[in-house]
Amino acid sequence: MGFRNTGILEFQKPKTIRIMKTLFDSFNNKKIMIVGDIMLDVYMEGKVERISPEAPVPIVSVTEKFSRLGGAANVAQNICALGAEAVLCSVIGIDDNAKELLSILKANNMPTHGIIDSTDRITTSKVRVIGNKAQMLRIDTEDTFDLTEEEQSILLDRIVHIIENEIIDGIILQDYNKGVLTETLIKEVISIANKNNIPTAVDPKKNNFLAYKNVSIFKPNLKELKEGLGINIDRKDINSILNAIDILQDNLSCRYIMTTLSEDGVMIKDYKESVYHHIPAHLRKIADVSGAGDTVLSVAMLCLVSGQNAYNIAALSNLAGGLVCEELGAVPINKEKLFEETKKIYKEDTL
Repeated sequence: MGFRNTGILEFQKPKTIRIMKTLFDSFNNKKIMIVGDIMLDVYMEGKVERISPEAPVPIVSVTEKFSRLGGAANVAQNICALGAEAVLCSVIGIDDNAKELLSILKANNMPTHGIIDSTDRITTSKVRVIGNKAQMLRIDTEDTFDLTEEEQSILLDRIVHIIENEIIDGIILQDYNKGVLTETLIKEVISIANKNNIPTAVDPKKNNFLAYKNVSIFKPNLKELKEGLGINIDRKDINSILNAIDILQDNLSCRYIMTTLSEDGVMIKDYKESVYHHIPAHLRKIADVSGAGDTVLSVAMLCLVSGQNAYNIAALSNLAGGLVCEELGAVPINKEKLFEETKKIYKEDTL
């Protein structure tokens, strides 16, 4: 299949910014299910003024400690920040981290009826120690083994119940290799979604990289693409990347494959329309890349279920991912800021 590239380097201008305003407003009517590994991100910030006498390591005098939603929960808060409704479906432990995570969800008016607790697992947490505004250490507490058959069955029943009783516009599968997205669960959820004509989007990891057949959007980064296929890719050679994407498509049969390329932007292929786009990154003052992929996938999904073409899906996602990299830690996209940035890119001043 031959592909044509349209619109490299510049945004394609819509007829007016009013079209984009209508798109952003349409997000408010959407409900997205997110299935995957959720976690609690804990930040300990402070000052470093001396080295420990016990070992040659810096001493961080903590001045602030706070927690944020991480993993699939960060995807959910991005969906909510864009005005849509998010339904999280996952498994957590029965522990203090679980209590704090659920408390944050409830404080942000995010539903928890899709979350199952388990006595056999602990809630994933990542503690980041930041000294003088630089991350110095990360401490992970987690289980990474697959869900038991019983846990998997309970979670799948909950997912089916929600789909049968609520209007779900799209399903995001957010994989961090922590065991929630087993190969069986992946196949079942995709099958259920396709039978109900619900679009699906995936942020994959290595363990089940090739299990996500027949999804709508598959979004690896370049490292994941290399590892998942076990091939070398020259990041500076578009043809090398396109060849890898075609190999992936032979295995997965997706509508879109969107590959994030870090400072080189994003590439998307639409296998139905036989077109691809390479969209460069916008210059940013990068503070932290944590959670950028979550934001990219959230915007991509909402654009997809709002009827956008491949170019706009990738362009708006790319813009949003860059914006959140200007903030410390995994933070949701600011909808108004994204819209203002979109207006600048499209160079239109009036709504």
